[in-house]
Amino acid sequence: MKYIGAIVVDTDRCKGCNLCAVACPKDVIALNPMKVNRFGYPYAQVVSPDDCIGCASCGIVCPDACITVYKQKVEEE
Repeated sequence: MKYIGAIVVDTDRCKGCNLCAVACPKDVIALNPMKVNRFGYPYAQVVSPDDCIGCASCGIVCPDACITVYKQKVEEE
C-alpha cells in the first residue's frame, strides 16, 4: 500500500510565513515570490503535487490554518 496526498491552500488567508515549505519533507509546497494575495502577501502554492505523501506537516505547522491535506491509499502496481 502506498499513500498519496493532495494539498489545498486558501491563498487569501496565507500570510507567507513559509513554515509550510520548511516543514515539507518532499519540497511539495513553496512560496510564490511573483504573486501576492489580496492582502499583499506572497502565498504558498503546490509546486510538485505528484511528490506529496499526505504527511500533513505543512497543515500542522500553518499558524493560520489555511492548508488542508487530503490523503488516499493507492494500490502499488
